[in-house]
Amino acid sequence: MIQYSLICENDHKFEAWFKNANAYDAQAQQGVLECPLCGTREVNKALMAPAVGKKSNQREEAAPQKTMALSAGHPEQKEVREALRRLRSKVESEAEYVGDRFAEEARKMADDTEQQRGIYGEATAEEVTSLIEDEIDFMPLPRLPEEHN
Repeated sequence: MIQYSLICENDHKFEAWFKNANAYDAQAQQGVLECPLCGTREVNKALMAPAVGKKSNQREEAAPQKTMALSAGHPEQKEVREALRRLRSKVESEAEYVGDRFAEEARKMADDTEQQRGIYGEATAEEVTSLIEDEIDFMPLPRLPEEHN
Protein backbone atom coordinates (compact mmCIF):
# COMPACT_ATOMS: atom_id res chain seq x y z
CA MET A 1 0.00 0.00 0.00
CA ILE A 2 1.14 3.53 -0.73
CA GLN A 3 -0.24 6.81 0.57
CA TYR A 4 -0.25 9.93 -1.55
CA SER A 5 -1.02 13.51 -0.62
CA LEU A 6 -3.40 14.84 -3.25
CA ILE A 7 -4.70 18.27 -4.17
CA CYS A 8 -7.66 19.28 -6.32
CA GLU A 9 -8.07 22.24 -8.64
CA ASN A 10 -9.76 24.12 -5.74
CA ASP A 11 -6.67 23.69 -3.54
CA HIS A 12 -8.32 21.12 -1.22
CA LYS A 13 -5.59 18.85 0.15
CA PHE A 14 -6.31 15.27 1.19
CA GLU A 15 -4.63 11.88 1.39
CA ALA A 16 -5.50 8.59 -0.27
CA TRP A 17 -4.16 5.03 -0.14
CA PHE A 18 -3.46 2.96 -3.24
CA LYS A 19 -2.37 -0.64 -3.73
CA ASN A 20 0.78 0.62 -5.46
CA ALA A 21 2.00 3.46 -7.67
CA ASN A 22 0.54 1.79 -10.77
CA ALA A 23 -2.90 1.70 -9.13
CA TYR A 24 -2.72 5.47 -8.60
CA ASP A 25 -1.59 6.03 -12.19
CA ALA A 26 -4.43 3.86 -13.55
CA GLN A 27 -7.08 5.65 -11.48
CA ALA A 28 -5.70 9.06 -12.42
CA GLN A 29 -5.70 8.12 -16.11
CA GLN A 30 -9.30 6.83 -15.87
CA GLY A 31 -10.36 10.09 -14.21
CA VAL A 32 -11.94 8.36 -11.21
CA LEU A 33 -10.07 10.27 -8.51
CA GLU A 34 -12.41 12.71 -6.80
CA CYS A 35 -11.95 15.41 -4.16
CA PRO A 36 -13.93 14.44 -1.04
CA LEU A 37 -14.58 18.11 -0.29
CA CYS A 38 -15.89 19.51 -3.55
CA GLY A 39 -16.31 16.49 -5.81
CA THR A 40 -14.08 17.73 -8.63
CA ARG A 41 -12.19 15.11 -10.58
CA GLU A 42 -9.29 17.48 -11.34
CA VAL A 43 -6.96 15.87 -8.78
CA ASN A 44 -3.15 15.65 -8.79
CA LYS A 45 -0.40 14.54 -6.46
CA ALA A 46 0.68 17.21 -3.98
CA LEU A 47 4.27 17.73 -2.90
CA MET A 48 5.25 15.25 -0.18
CA ALA A 49 8.28 14.82 2.04
CA PRO A 50 9.90 11.44 1.44
CA ALA A 51 9.95 8.89 4.25
CA VAL A 52 13.56 8.41 5.28
CA GLY A 53 14.43 5.08 6.90
CA LYS A 54 16.52 4.64 10.02
CA LYS A 55 20.14 3.55 9.89
CA SER A 56 20.68 -0.18 10.24
CA ASN A 57 22.23 0.25 13.70
CA GLN A 58 19.25 2.21 15.08
CA ARG A 59 16.43 0.41 16.83
CA GLU A 60 13.02 1.19 15.48
CA GLU A 61 10.42 1.65 18.20
CA ALA A 62 6.83 0.71 17.42
CA ALA A 63 4.90 3.94 17.11
CA PRO A 64 1.40 4.01 18.58
CA GLN A 65 -1.33 4.09 15.95
CA LYS A 66 -2.66 7.60 15.47
CA THR A 67 -5.82 8.98 13.94
CA MET A 68 -5.86 12.15 11.86
CA ALA A 69 -8.15 14.77 13.37
CA LEU A 70 -9.54 18.19 12.47
CA SER A 71 -10.56 20.61 15.19
CA ALA A 72 -13.98 22.24 15.27
CA GLY A 73 -12.21 25.61 14.96
CA HIS A 74 -10.70 24.81 11.54
CA PRO A 75 -12.08 27.23 8.91
CA GLU A 76 -13.16 24.39 6.58
CA GLN A 77 -14.41 22.01 9.29
CA LYS A 78 -18.09 22.37 8.28
CA GLU A 79 -17.23 21.74 4.61
CA VAL A 80 -15.21 18.67 5.52
CA ARG A 81 -18.00 17.30 7.73
CA GLU A 82 -20.58 17.78 4.95
CA ALA A 83 -18.25 16.19 2.37
CA LEU A 84 -17.81 13.18 4.66
CA ARG A 85 -21.59 12.90 5.05
CA ARG A 86 -22.01 12.99 1.25
CA LEU A 87 -19.31 10.36 0.83
CA ARG A 88 -20.86 8.11 3.48
CA SER A 89 -24.32 8.51 1.93
CA LYS A 90 -22.98 7.65 -1.53
CA VAL A 91 -21.18 4.54 -0.25
CA GLU A 92 -24.25 3.38 1.69
CA SER A 93 -26.53 3.85 -1.33
CA GLU A 94 -24.23 2.17 -3.86
CA ALA A 95 -22.57 -0.64 -1.87
CA GLU A 96 -23.70 -3.68 0.12
CA TYR A 97 -23.35 -3.59 3.91
CA VAL A 98 -21.64 -6.80 5.06
CA GLY A 99 -21.17 -5.91 8.74
CA ASP A 100 -18.31 -7.63 10.52
CA ARG A 101 -17.73 -9.93 7.52
CA PHE A 102 -15.94 -7.12 5.64
CA ALA A 103 -12.44 -8.65 5.70
CA GLU A 104 -13.77 -12.09 4.76
CA GLU A 105 -15.81 -10.73 1.83
CA ALA A 106 -12.96 -8.48 0.59
CA ARG A 107 -10.60 -11.47 0.70
CA LYS A 108 -13.06 -13.64 -1.29
CA MET A 109 -13.29 -10.97 -4.00
CA ALA A 110 -9.49 -10.59 -4.09
CA ASP A 111 -9.18 -14.39 -4.50
CA ASP A 112 -11.80 -14.31 -7.30
CA THR A 113 -13.99 -16.78 -5.38
CA GLU A 114 -16.74 -14.16 -5.32
CA GLN A 115 -17.93 -11.62 -7.88
CA GLN A 116 -16.50 -8.11 -7.53
CA ARG A 117 -18.98 -5.68 -5.98
CA GLY A 118 -19.00 -2.65 -3.75
CA ILE A 119 -19.13 -3.55 -0.06
CA TYR A 120 -18.67 -1.77 3.24
CA GLY A 121 -18.63 -2.89 6.84
CA GLU A 122 -16.43 -3.22 9.90
CA ALA A 123 -13.05 -4.87 10.43
CA THR A 124 -10.81 -5.34 13.45
CA ALA A 125 -7.32 -3.83 13.55
CA GLU A 126 -5.87 -7.32 13.03
CA GLU A 127 -8.09 -7.90 9.98
CA VAL A 128 -7.10 -4.53 8.49
CA THR A 129 -3.41 -5.30 9.04
CA SER A 130 -3.83 -8.69 7.38
CA LEU A 131 -5.62 -7.18 4.36
CA ILE A 132 -2.83 -4.61 3.95
CA GLU A 133 -0.09 -7.24 4.28
CA ASP A 134 -1.83 -9.39 1.65
CA GLU A 135 -2.13 -6.32 -0.63
CA ILE A 136 -5.91 -6.54 -0.76
CA ASP A 137 -7.19 -3.19 -1.99
CA PHE A 138 -9.66 -1.40 0.29
CA MET A 139 -10.11 2.03 1.78
CA PRO A 140 -11.12 2.95 5.33
CA LEU A 141 -14.22 5.11 5.64
CA PRO A 142 -13.87 8.09 7.98
CA ARG A 143 -16.13 8.12 11.02
CA LEU A 144 -18.57 11.01 11.22
CA PRO A 145 -18.54 13.21 14.35
CA GLU A 146 -21.89 11.82 15.54
CA GLU A 147 -20.37 8.31 15.50
CA HIS A 148 -17.76 9.18 18.15
CA ASN A 149 -20.16 8.59 21.04
